[in-house]
Parts: sequence; structure tokens; C-alpha cells
Amino acid sequence: MDSSIKALADVLRESKNIVFFGGAGVSTASGIPDFRSSDGLYSKKTGKHFTPEEAVSHSFFVKYTDEFYDFYKENLVYPAAKPNKCHTALYELEKMGKLKAIVTQNIDGLHQAAGSGNVFELHGSVLRNYCMKCHAFYNEKYIMESEGIPVCEKCGGVVKPDVVLYEEGLDDSVISGAVSAISSADTLIIGGTSLIVYPAAGLIHYFRGKNLVLINKTKTSADSNADIVIHDSIDKVLDEAVHMI
Repeated sequence: MDSSIKALADVLRESKNIVFFGGAGVSTASGIPDFRSSDGLYSKKTGKHFTPEEAVSHSFFVKYTDEFYDFYKENLVYPAAKPNKCHTALYELEKMGKLKAIVTQNIDGLHQAAGSGNVFELHGSVLRNYCMKCHAFYNEKYIMESEGIPVCEKCGGVVKPDVVLYEEGLDDSVISGAVSAISSADTLIIGGTSLIVYPAAGLIHYFRGKNLVLINKTKTSADSNADIVIHDSIDKVLDEAVHMI
């Protein structure tokens, strides 16, 4: 038995207010690629006049809307993806009354699909899409089935994903909710994130609790401050630890 996973299980057992802060590594076991690894989204060659990173910017969306949607539908929406053992383990912690909130950088909606209720989506969700003129709501199926640029059936306006693109600001209410949850937690678990993307990564500095846990395949800038550091797959680690409680 891995001693670090046993130590994590002990922390989970004694904790009463856990908050989980997660990134792209949480969803890789569901078949959704991350962004910055060697085989991640940003390493892809588009063969066009733009890089993958440029394609998810606000200015690109405005200037090349048709190409934005071609890239978006091919690379950012995964309708067949299902929650993995990380998502289900977090839901189990919530059912135990221990996990109070999830703060995620992911846009796939898989935490809610697993059953989690209090989820702060820092970068929005592909499941929500709104007309830029009349604000009518459309689901991800409408976007995926649209040919070219998706337009509103009511007013003809462009339908935009409720996803925070580069050059766009985070939602103030989501940030305040995340900060409140993190600052009141007794245990903060950071998982599946390189802690490179700001301002999202800066939210962990609001933690004032007892146990800081870091679970990621590679080292991060927060490793030296954590009480428990596990360099392994988040789905494997959390699943094992929760089953030990």
C-alpha cells in the first residue's frame, strides 16, 4: 500500500470541509486531452495560419469566427466523454458530507455529470451557449450540429459558447464563490493541474486551512508548500484514497 495514499485517506477521513481545485488532468482519463503536455492540444499542428493557442482567443473568435468554430467543434467538445474515477470519487466525498465545493478550470461539465452539486467553473462550460444578441440559450448539441457559424433561431445572432477565451475576463460571481469556498476549507486538494494558467491558479493562495494536498503527474510551483504531494494520476489516487475511508 502506498504510504502517501494512506496519508491522504487519513486526511480525508478527518476533514469536514474539503475543496477540490482541478485542471485538465482530471479529465484526461475520460478521453479529453489536456493542453500543455507533449501530446496536448497546444502541441497540435493545425497546418493553417494560426496556432491552437491563438484559435481559443477572443480576437480570433471575432476575426475568424468560422475557423474558430471549426477548431472548437473538433478540439474542445467531447459529447461522448463520461465521468472517470476522479469525478466519481469526488462525488462520493460530497455524499459523505466532506467535500463542500469543486473549483475547476475544465469546461466539460463532467463533475456535474458525476453528480457533484457545488461546482465553480472558472472557464465556463461547452454545455452552455448563448446568442450574443438576444441571449437565448442553446446546448452543445445545437452547436455541434450547426453548419458553419451557429446562429440563433430567434433573432439570427451568432451563438457563442459560454467559455472564457484568452483575452476575456473570468466571471466575478464565479471567482467570489470560489474564493469563499477555498478560504473556508480545512483541506484543499489541488489535482490534475500544472498551476500555470492565471488568474485561476492564483486562487489557491486564499487557502488558510490545515491540509494542502497536491496530486499531479508532474511537479508544480505549489509542491514545496503542500503537506502531501503525490505525482501520479489523479483518478487512480483519489479512487484508492476514498475507498480506504
